[in-house]
Amino acid sequence: MENNYCVIMAGGVGSRFWPAGTAEKPKQFLDVLGTGESLLMQTYQRMLAVCLPENFYVVTNDIYKDLVLEQLPALKAHQVLTEPLMRNTAPCVAYAAFKIAAVNPDFTKTNMIVTPADHLITKERQFEDVLKSGLENVKNKDSLVTMGVQPHRADTGYGYIEFDDSEKKNVYPVKRFTEKPDLKTAQEFLKSGNFFWNSGMFIWRTEVILNAFKNLSPEIYELFKTGQKAFAENEDHNVLAEIYAQCPEISIDYAIMEQSPDVQMIKADIGWSDLGTWGSLYEVLDKDANGNFDFRAGAIFQDAKGNLVKVPKGKAVVVQGLQDCIVVDTEKALLIIKRDNEQNVKKFRAAVSEKFGKNFI
Repeated sequence: MENNYCVIMAGGVGSRFWPAGTAEKPKQFLDVLGTGESLLMQTYQRMLAVCLPENFYVVTNDIYKDLVLEQLPALKAHQVLTEPLMRNTAPCVAYAAFKIAAVNPDFTKTNMIVTPADHLITKERQFEDVLKSGLENVKNKDSLVTMGVQPHRADTGYGYIEFDDSEKKNVYPVKRFTEKPDLKTAQEFLKSGNFFWNSGMFIWRTEVILNAFKNLSPEIYELFKTGQKAFAENEDHNVLAEIYAQCPEISIDYAIMEQSPDVQMIKADIGWSDLGTWGSLYEVLDKDANGNFDFRAGAIFQDAKGNLVKVPKGKAVVVQGLQDCIVVDTEKALLIIKRDNEQNVKKFRAAVSEKFGKNFI
């Protein structure tokens, strides 16, 4: 375990979870499932199965550093890597990889597990098995391993991985990635059986991902290379502003995974959801006989079906005649939309910001 590092990506603003998720406290820092732990806390806890507390790094925005340390008190301040600007996941991963290489003289022996902070995994024992299998696979190979989840519907909101299943192995060679296809294509993918959802979780050796950046994304590689001395001395802030100002905004999928000649996929039957929207959250909740869910379990439903209701503690709720809706009430905003219109939450959030001000988002 001492050679395993876990990198938790926790910098997103969670705009599709508005109004519960705000710019000040986005989704990853919320207890959206009512368990008493935020999604970030749950992610950290499940990764302890393969990683020591001192080998965690959380990459997030400057403004969330205190939140991370508050929710993960076992971490030290230098384990929270703060980005001065949002530049998507490729710079995030590069930063963490260069940090590990700078602080660990034996970094060529180290493995990296990269995971978002805000995903749901219900089959935690199976997830631990997948992690261990993936780590074993990259031990003596130069592969980049991604976790694929078998789709159960034709969803246009996910990226897809086509893999070669001609040989029944532990991991499968990846043929190609397809980012958020249209409905017809997603239906074809689902029917084919050899397209899985891209979970956004990865396993590789630190040395291998650094070489991948060097060969496939040299601009990012050279920028972060200039910070090695500062990273080793935990003086990251001295160089990050300049690095990020010049860094392209690009995902790890586009920058590395789709270009690499050696990408493997491990099947991950782990009860996964990215909890990217209110609708995806609704899917995993235990609803009543009429398909309603109330986070406080005290709402009165009458002639109502298929609704998700989230209101502040201590507020009485009566829902009558409503069907297939999302109702989210907070101190500053009230959202009532049809569930099949949830993809427009970002647009509504932007409209609220424009009309009422950024204080409401």
